[in-house]
Amino acid sequence: MKIAMIAGSNRANATSTSLSLYIKKVMESEGHEVTLIDLYKQPLPFYGSAGADTDANLTEMRQAVLHSEAIVLSTPEYHGSMSGVLKNALDFMGGDHFDSKAVLSVSSAGGAVGVASLTQMQGIVRNMHGVNCPEWISIGGAQREFNPDGSPKSPDVQTRVHKTVPYFLKLAAMLKSPAVAK
Repeated sequence: MKIAMIAGSNRANATSTSLSLYIKKVMESEGHEVTLIDLYKQPLPFYGSAGADTDANLTEMRQAVLHSEAIVLSTPEYHGSMSGVLKNALDFMGGDHFDSKAVLSVSSAGGAVGVASLTQMQGIVRNMHGVNCPEWISIGGAQREFNPDGSPKSPDVQTRVHKTVPYFLKLAAMLKSPAVAK
C-alpha cells in the first residue's frame, strides 16, 4: 500500500517527526511504500502567497498525498493546537487528496498528551472527506525520548505504535477494497 506521511514540525529533531520516522519504519517492515514529507526539511510557502503553486516542495507533497492510499498526519501540540506549518500544508489540499482514504493522526506534546491537536486534525480530515482512524497516537512528557536507533525508549509507546499501526493499515485496506470502491 502507498502511504503518505506529513510530519508537521518546523524544528530539527522534533519528537513528532521522530515518532513519524518510527511509524514509517514499522509500516515499511510490513512491506508498505511510505513517503514522508518533513515540513522542517521541505518547507512550504504560505497558503495564498504569490507563486505558491509553482513551489517544488508543494508539488511533491500534493502528488504524494493524491497518489497515496492512506495518510498519516503528525504534529507537535502548540498551545492546544496543531502546528501552523501542518495547518498551512493542509490548506493547500482538499477532498481530491483525502476522499475516502484512511487517515491516522499523531501528536507529541510537552504535557501528558496532545488530544486537542488530534481532535482538530480529525475535524479537518472529516471536512476533506477523509476517514479518520478511530485509534490515534499521542506521546507526551518522558514518552518523548528516543533511542539512537530511532525507537521510542518507552515500551508503552512502542506497544501503542505496534497496536495502532496494524489497526490503521487494516482500515486503509478495507477502504481501498473494490467492494468499498467509490
